[in-house]
Amino acid sequence: MQKLTVFFVSDHTGVTAEAVGHSLLSQFRGLEYRAQTVPFIDTPAKAVALTERVRAAMPALVISTLTDQAIRAKLRDCEAPLFDVFDAFSAPLATMLGMAPTASSGQIHGMSNSYHARIDAVNFALAVDDGLNPERLGEADLILVGVSRAGKTPVSLYLALQYGKKAANYPLTPEDLGVATLPPVLLAHREKLRGLTLSAERLSQIRNERLPNSRYASLENCRSELQAAEGMMAASGIAVIDSTRRSVEEIAAMIVHTV
Repeated sequence: MQKLTVFFVSDHTGVTAEAVGHSLLSQFRGLEYRAQTVPFIDTPAKAVALTERVRAAMPALVISTLTDQAIRAKLRDCEAPLFDVFDAFSAPLATMLGMAPTASSGQIHGMSNSYHARIDAVNFALAVDDGLNPERLGEADLILVGVSRAGKTPVSLYLALQYGKKAANYPLTPEDLGVATLPPVLLAHREKLRGLTLSAERLSQIRNERLPNSRYASLENCRSELQAAEGMMAASGIAVIDSTRRSVEEIAAMIVHTV
């Protein structure tokens, strides 16, 4: 049987349709599908062209966040099941709130104050990545601490882009791990510190992808570094998250909700 094709359709970036769609489909264990994100379907003509594309990909289904009723009506001719996020929630919400929704695309991801705050946060995260410019740690909302390759950089950038948090990250080097307490530059901002750790086996695997068969990547060295780092963070009373089996999104959400 031909694999199901799922179209995530939007009149803007498609980020919301993707996020909602993947989340819903993940509930059906074992389901295999090909995902196609189709952003900027913002005219009836584009919707008509998309219907032909959907028909050609059958079996297919469409998950949509289209806001314009006329465009949405055109897409319903695609002959595939259409699940529209706004259709599902707008009418009940309008009844409950006693007001009509305004059909305007890009409300979430547009050029708002939140957008500019997120870009500023991304620039900050890059400027202080991997312990750079420690004199700027006072500007941070959060400071992620952990050994090299514990996942600090991707989490910092996700915190910036998704939440607008100015997140710095500071790697604990072998020199740092040779003493009993965290570096003074970190302890000066103790309330902002959040620790990341992971299993020694996973850390060794990640490091071997970068420097194969090195002492840096050896399981013995990874165990030693993690033990020292976890001891230092525990002694300082810092919340620590194990990233071994968690996605960047999960780790970031956990960190945000400890602030």
